[in-house]
Parts: sequence; structure tokens; C-alpha cells
Amino acid sequence: MKKVTAMIKPFKLDDVREALAEADIHGMTVSEVKGFGRQKGHTEAYRGAEYAVDFIPKVKVEIAVADERVEHVIETIVSAARSGKVGDGKIFVEPLEQVIRIRTGETGNDAV
Repeated sequence: MKKVTAMIKPFKLDDVREALAEADIHGMTVSEVKGFGRQKGHTEAYRGAEYAVDFIPKVKVEIAVADERVEHVIETIVSAARSGKVGDGKIFVEPLEQVIRIRTGETGNDAV
């Protein structure tokens, strides 16, 4: 099993969720986060004063998925989240040693 973590633009969340649902991926955890990569922030004006925004708002989507479905999940996220502009985000894939459903005690793929 793997954990797929995607950092995406907030306005792309609905597109990603819908695309994953169509791909029969339903369980996910979503968090609002802030950060920066190559964008390195930007400046904005508020009431006539300019100020630097060092951290850009992003959405973190985490999905536990069986090994054989990882590539499909990645392709789905990329196609739904891509705008072609700087700051579209990143996807990280990590191994999951164990997954346990608390209610039933199921483990592994059965727990997802």
C-alpha cells in the first residue's frame, strides 16, 4: 500500500475530488495548508499598501491506495489539478507499512 499526498491549488479541489470519485477512489483526507516552492510567494496590495505573501495557500489531499492503483491515482490527480501555470503543486508517494480499520479490525487493502 502507498500514501499519495498531493499539494494542489485550492480552487482545483472540487475537480480533483470529482475525478477521483469517477476513478472509484472515495476515501481521502483534505487539509488547508500554506507553503511555497519555486513561486517563492508574491506581493499583494491591501488598502494602498503593498506587502509580501511568503506562504501560498494550498490544499493537501492524502489518499491511501493499493499498490496496483497508485499510477492511476497519480494520473487522475495530475489531469484534474493541472492548469499549466507555476504553482500547480506536487505529488508525493510514500509506502504505508500497515493500515487498520478501527471499527472492524480489517487490515491492509481490506481496511481501505
